[in-house]
Amino acid sequence: METVEFCTKSAKLHRVIRLIALIVVCGLASISRATDWNSVVLEEVAAMPTGGGYSISRSAKAALQKAIGDATGPVNPAVAKPSFCSGATYLVLLKVLERAPIPAAARPALAVGNQPDGVGVWGRWNANGPGTARLFYELNAGRNFTELSEARPGDFLKIFWTDEIGSRERGHSVVFLGTEERDGEPYVRYWSSNQMGGYGVKAVSVKKIGRMLFSRLERPDTFALASALPGKDAYLAAMLVRPSAPEEMARLTGSE
Repeated sequence: METVEFCTKSAKLHRVIRLIALIVVCGLASISRATDWNSVVLEEVAAMPTGGGYSISRSAKAALQKAIGDATGPVNPAVAKPSFCSGATYLVLLKVLERAPIPAAARPALAVGNQPDGVGVWGRWNANGPGTARLFYELNAGRNFTELSEARPGDFLKIFWTDEIGSRERGHSVVFLGTEERDGEPYVRYWSSNQMGGYGVKAVSVKKIGRMLFSRLERPDTFALASALPGKDAYLAAMLVRPSAPEEMARLTGSE
């Protein structure tokens, strides 16, 4: 009964947020539609620092917080060293959102604090499982999909190194840059903060990837409604302690 109740409430909240989004941002929608946001993402990736080391320590989290501040002023990625994957891609998102029509009053909701998985914007982005995709789905910020053939450079991508989703997963938050062939084998190129080096580009064989979930930013103006999200997304919060089936992930991210 608890699962049914959660799904029902979650669906109702999602419908309400989507309705509000359509009403509030309708005046800004033409701006979003006229912009190729994948190109903007790639421009911001190109402007990111390089190297700096990889770490998931408290010092890396503190550096990320310092780089973002209260999210009302310019984000300074150069301060966020050492770095980690979800922090790196979140910095790219925030730099893109600086170029979107989002009111200053809405930006504090984007700040990084001590939000656990599933709580607030950062807690969603940083969560196990489909954090970015779930956030995009809740805000109606863009579409989520799993087919590599549909991907474009500039899509956000969650790589799952195995088939596991949630508590037993091993994953990587990246920006997709395209594909290439090496010795007849397809590789995925991506940018992120990667182990050993930090900020930079890597390529990995498709054979080494368990699954992929792409998120394409199409309506960044909907982040103006980030503070209207439920305080905690129960699904993402649960990914700390339980696994998720692919069908569940697809349903809750709209990537079916």
